Amino acid sequence: MSKPSVIAKKEEIVKDLTKKFEDAQAVVVVDYRGLTVGQVTELRKQLREAGIEMRVLKNSMLRRASEAAGLSELVDVFRGPTAVAFSNEEVVAPAKIIAEFAKDAAALEIKGGVIEGKVASVEQINKIATLPSREGLLSMLLSVLQAPIRNTALAVKAVAEKKEEEEAA
Repeated sequence: MSKPSVIAKKEEIVKDLTKKFEDAQAVVVVDYRGLTVGQVTELRKQLREAGIEMRVLKNSMLRRASEAAGLSELVDVFRGPTAVAFSNEEVVAPAKIIAEFAKDAAALEIKGGVIEGKVASVEQINKIATLPSREGLLSMLLSVLQAPIRNTALAVKAVAEKKEEEEAA
């Protein structure tokens, strides 16, 4: 492969990564040093099942792409072995899956990330990991919305039963 084609290939990868940083709802950057191949495979599987893409790339490419995407504060986390999880749909899922996985795989370390276009610290990523998923939040909202209707129905039923008892007596 000639030198210009290698450079062109790298430029294309950086361009693709820049778009991923710009389009992602959430990005979680991790240090996977110390994980076994089996653990990395299992983590990738869990992320893929949630619609999250995990990539391992050169830090220099990640730095260039994050700067091009306007996320220059993220540059400092691209040191050592780095894997990046991109989620275009869900904000909470990548942080939740990685934090949960890290409980059993102590070698996995969250370095930082991006939440809805803003650079996030390790602490912020860990806080987001404790939030319920989108489905969980929707379920909570639905139960809150149903409560008044359910209470009204129970009250009407209680009044009807009381009338029946009075008529029977």
